[in-house]
Amino acid sequence: MKTFLFRVLFTALVVSLGTFLPAAAQEKVTLSGYLKNKASGEGLIGASIGVKELAGVGATTNEYGFYSLTLPKGNYTVLFSYLGYAPVSQAVTLTANKKLEVELAENNTALREVEITARKEDENVKTMEMSTLKMQVTELKKMPALMGEVDVIKAIQLMPGVQTAGEGTSGFYVRGGGVDQNLIQLDEAPVYNASHLLGFFSVFNADAIKDVQLYKGGIPAEYGGRLSSLLDIRMKEGNSKKLGVSGGISTLSSRLTVEAPIVKDKGSFIVSGRRTYADLFFKLSSDEALKENKLYFYDLNLKANYTLNDNNRLFVSGYFGRDVAKNLTASFNWGNATGTLRWNHLFNDRLFSNTTLIFSDFDYSLGSTDKSSEFTWTSHIKDYSLKNDYTFYINPRNQVKFGFTGTYHQFLPGKVVPGPESYFNEIKLNSTSAVDGALYLSNQQTLSPRLSVEYGLRLSGFANVGPGTIYEYGSDGRTKVDSTVYGSLEKIKSYGGLEPRFSAKFELNELSSIKTSYNRTRQYLHLISNSTSSLPFDVWVPSNQYTKPQYADQVAAGYFRNLHDNMFETSVEVYYKKMYNQIDYKDNAEIFLNNRIDTVLLRGEGKSYGAEFFVRKQKGALTGWLSYTLAKTDRKVPGINNGNAYPVRYDKRHSINLVTTYQLSPKWNIGANWVYYTGGAITMPVGRFEYNGKTFPVYSSRNGYRLPAYHRLDLSATLEKPQTAYKRYFSSWTFSVYNAYSRKNAFSISFRENEDNPGRTEAVKTYMFGIIPAVTYNFNF
Repeated sequence: MKTFLFRVLFTALVVSLGTFLPAAAQEKVTLSGYLKNKASGEGLIGASIGVKELAGVGATTNEYGFYSLTLPKGNYTVLFSYLGYAPVSQAVTLTANKKLEVELAENNTALREVEITARKEDENVKTMEMSTLKMQVTELKKMPALMGEVDVIKAIQLMPGVQTAGEGTSGFYVRGGGVDQNLIQLDEAPVYNASHLLGFFSVFNADAIKDVQLYKGGIPAEYGGRLSSLLDIRMKEGNSKKLGVSGGISTLSSRLTVEAPIVKDKGSFIVSGRRTYADLFFKLSSDEALKENKLYFYDLNLKANYTLNDNNRLFVSGYFGRDVAKNLTASFNWGNATGTLRWNHLFNDRLFSNTTLIFSDFDYSLGSTDKSSEFTWTSHIKDYSLKNDYTFYINPRNQVKFGFTGTYHQFLPGKVVPGPESYFNEIKLNSTSAVDGALYLSNQQTLSPRLSVEYGLRLSGFANVGPGTIYEYGSDGRTKVDSTVYGSLEKIKSYGGLEPRFSAKFELNELSSIKTSYNRTRQYLHLISNSTSSLPFDVWVPSNQYTKPQYADQVAAGYFRNLHDNMFETSVEVYYKKMYNQIDYKDNAEIFLNNRIDTVLLRGEGKSYGAEFFVRKQKGALTGWLSYTLAKTDRKVPGINNGNAYPVRYDKRHSINLVTTYQLSPKWNIGANWVYYTGGAITMPVGRFEYNGKTFPVYSSRNGYRLPAYHRLDLSATLEKPQTAYKRYFSSWTFSVYNAYSRKNAFSISFRENEDNPGRTEAVKTYMFGIIPAVTYNFNF
C-alpha cells in the first residue's frame, strides 16, 4: 500500500513537471515580490494576483506576503487585491525575471458601501480551500464578548462544525474530535493549553494577532500531529513605517501594544501586553485574609523582523503568559512560553524556503502552604523543533511544497514535593521523552480553468525514548509483574505511517463550485483527562507499547455558491470521519497522580458524521452569518457500555449560530450573537443499592442522558471616533451584554438527597453566568 501511494504521487508530480518542460521552451519569465500593507509594511497573507490578459491565470501570497507568477514574455496588466484593501492595477513589461513589491492601502468606504472586508468576494467559490475558516481581528472586535474581552477561540466556536466545550470555556471540538485533537499553533509553535482563568478566556491577545485560520478538513500535507484540526494563528510583525501605540481598558483587563520600525522599511518590532486586575480589588477589602488573595493572568507577545537583503529575512517571536491563583492556604499557577526563530530565503524567483527553530513549554504548579499538608506539585511538557519548508512555483498551474520537521518532546507528568512537616510522601510519576519527525510532498495543480486539485503525502514517524520506566502487567491488565528501565534516548517503542491528502475543486460556473477532500491524520501524543474541557492539570503522555497512536480518515464534500453579485456567500458541507485507537476510561477510573495510567485506559473506535450549512452576508450596512450544524459522534470501546456504541460527552446533535453587525452611522455599530446547541451527553445515576449498610449508586449506560439545551443572546454597541487627516488618534467605546436574557444554562449537574423526601435523590443544576454587562475603551495612535 505504501509503495502504491508513493508511485501515485510520483507519477502525478512527473506529469505536472511534464506540463512545465514544454512551457520552459516558450521563454517564460517570472514576476515575483511581496505584497504589503501600505500603512504598516506588514506582509499580506493570501492576497490575490491576477493577469487581465490571461483569464484564469493568477497567484496568491504565502504566509509572508511573497508571490511568484511565471508568464510568457510580453506586456500585461497585473491586478493586486486583498481583503477589502483598495486594489492596485499596474502595467508590467516582462522581458526578463522581474521583482515587484506592491503596497495596498486599506479601503475606507462610505457607509452605503460598508461590507465585511475579511474575505475576497468570491473566495469561497474560487479557492481550493474547503472546511477552512478564516477570521480577521477587525471583525472580532465588533462582536459581543464575555466581560468585554475579545477572544479568538470564542469567535471560532460560532462557526459551523465547531462545538464549544461548555459555558464560558475556551476548549473546542471539531467534527467529533476531542480538545486534544486540535493542533493550536502561534507563529508555528504549539500551544498545549490555550486557556486563561480555567478556560473562560484564551491566551490569544487580539491586539497582537494578524491572521487566524482553522482547518477542519482538507489539511495540507505540511501539517500533522493531530487528528481533527489545525488552528494556525500568526502574530503581527510590527509597523515598519512609523511608531504606533494602541491598547484598551475593559471590565476584566488592560492592554497596551507598541510597534515601531527598527530601520524604516527594513525591520520592525511589536510588544503587546495584557493583564487582568481582579486581584487589585482584593486590596480594597476590609477582610485581611481576602487582601492576600491573588487572581490574575497576564500575556506578553514579542516579535521582530529584519530584511537582510532581497533574498533573506529574519523573524523572531515569543509568547509568555501565566495564570496565578493564591489564597492563604493554597496556590495554583500555570502558563505557556513559546519561541520561534525563522529564516526566509529566496533561492531564486520561484523557490522560497523557510527554516524555523521552535520552542514550546507548558507547565503548571499546585501547592498548599498549610504546615501539616504542605506540598508543591509540578508538571510540564517541553518541545524543541526544527522545520524546513520549501515552495517551488513551477508555473501558474503547479505549486509544489516539500520539506521536513523534527521534534524532541520532554514529559514530566507530575512531581509532588512535600513540606518539612507535611504528612505527604514524595511522589514522582515516570518522566519520559519522545522524538517525532515527518517528510512531506504536495502539489497544487490547475488541470483546466474549472478543475483544480491538490494532492500530497506525509510520512510521519515517532519513537518513545528514555529515560523512563515501563511496567509489565499480568493477564488481568492491572497487576504489575515486572518493569524495565530505559536509559537516555534509548528507544522504548516506535511507530510511523503514511498520511495521504487530496482535495479537488470544480467550478460549475462563475458563481458556484463543488469541492471534495480526503485526509488521513495521525496523532502520537494524548491528553489524559476526564473533564469535558482542557484543564491546566490535565496530563500529556506519548504513545508507548500500551497506548498506540490514534489515526483517522476523513472524507468531505461541499457545494459553494454566491448570490446577488456576491452579496451572499452560501455553502453546505457533509463529512464522515472514522477514528481509530480512541482512548476512554474504565468505569470509576482514577487518573489523578496515577503512575500506571495504562491500567485504566481502554481503546476503541469512533465515528463522526454530519452536515454544515452556512450563509454569510458580506455587503451592506447589515452583515454577518448564520450557521447550522447537524452532527453525530459516538465510540465503540470494548469494556465500556457492554461493548455497545455510545455518544461521546461532547456529542451535540444540533447547533445554530447567528452573528450580525449593523452599521447605524459612521460612528455607531451594533452587534448581536445568538447561540443554540443540544445539551451534551452525560452518565447519570438511575438507582441505588445497599450492601453492608452502605449505599452505592447504579448508573445509566455510558452517556445515556442529555443536559438541557443551551442557548444565549449577546449584544454590543460600538461608538467610534475615527482618525482624520489632522488627527491620528483613534478611539472607540464598546458596550456589551453577555447572556442578555439571563438564560440559566447548566454548567454542571450534581446529585444529592432531597431534603423534603429523605431517601430520594434529586439532580441539581449549577449555572455559571447570568447577565454580564461590560464596557471596553480602545485607542490607537
